[in-house]
Amino acid sequence: MHVPDGMINLPVSAAAGVVAAGAVAVSLRGARRELGSGPLAEGHGAERTAPLAGLVAAFVFAVQMLNFPVAAGTSGHLLGGALAAILVGPFTGVLCIAVVLLMQGILFADGGLTALGVNITVMGVVTVIVSYGIFRGLLRILPRKRRSVTVSAFVAALVSVPAAAAAFTLLYAIGGTTHIPVGKVLTAMVGVHVLIGIGEAAITALTVGAVIAVRPDLVHGARGLAAPLKLRVGGELVDAPAPAPVAAAGSRSPRGLLAAGLGTALLLAGVVSFYASASPDGLEKVAADKGIDRKVEEHAADSPLADYGIKDISNTRLSGGLAGMIGVGATVVVGSGIFYVVHRRRTPANAPVTTGRS
Repeated sequence: MHVPDGMINLPVSAAAGVVAAGAVAVSLRGARRELGSGPLAEGHGAERTAPLAGLVAAFVFAVQMLNFPVAAGTSGHLLGGALAAILVGPFTGVLCIAVVLLMQGILFADGGLTALGVNITVMGVVTVIVSYGIFRGLLRILPRKRRSVTVSAFVAALVSVPAAAAAFTLLYAIGGTTHIPVGKVLTAMVGVHVLIGIGEAAITALTVGAVIAVRPDLVHGARGLAAPLKLRVGGELVDAPAPAPVAAAGSRSPRGLLAAGLGTALLLAGVVSFYASASPDGLEKVAADKGIDRKVEEHAADSPLADYGIKDISNTRLSGGLAGMIGVGATVVVGSGIFYVVHRRRTPANAPVTTGRS
């Protein structure tokens, strides 16, 4: 659903850019708390949390290269807002998607530069807000079990995709550069993105479930999942005393998971992406069918990695694979660097400094 330049006029694109910038600014503050909380961060700080958040961004980048067929002549790909929000928190999740979209726009000419604010607003802000709100709401009413996290993730991701399609349609209704009845655009966009949402939901649920099975302490959305132990005292149920802390979750190094996650992302982007569907994605298909792409402009960036290939390498498989791996590497480095800086800028009031001296 990467919106190109020229589909939404400049005033509305600029307004969306202001919204996106505001959301990123708010997320920077919120991400400081998210990156500095939880068992993994205790006593370790950004050295552990920043690479994990960067890995989530890189994984989203890789999976977005895997277009899957959803209908005749139409494909879809992961948006990633729900997945990122559930794994690392909603504020950090917005930043993850913003990093992915920035790397795609600059390095791969995927999504317009003047439309960057539109894309961050639609694919990052809307998907995260909608999905995480649904996710938390479902966890309140479902049994406090790991399976509930997976089920909630599925539903949240499913709804977030047509919600993003509706948000795009709203922006098109306000600032579209072509004059196509908005009702037709809305019906087509939401219809095809409901189908894409099923794929998004499956990928999100499988990924969240896989991480929970190995390291549930690394899943932001699963924190506090276990119900407090109750004791009956004098005929009344009261909370049992908290058990003594065990040197477990926070002290276990996530290096194994980091290595496995990075290896998986490189494999998906470098090898599996070659077998992705070549059909246009939901927005491209609707744009071509309804004519809302008549004034789309060429991408302004002249990148040697444009269209996910390396210039001057004629072998399509090699060119695409290397480009994908470069994208994963660049995203994890840039993302981890940003998250490290964000975490280190936490104020002493928010994060007491421990020197290790007695």
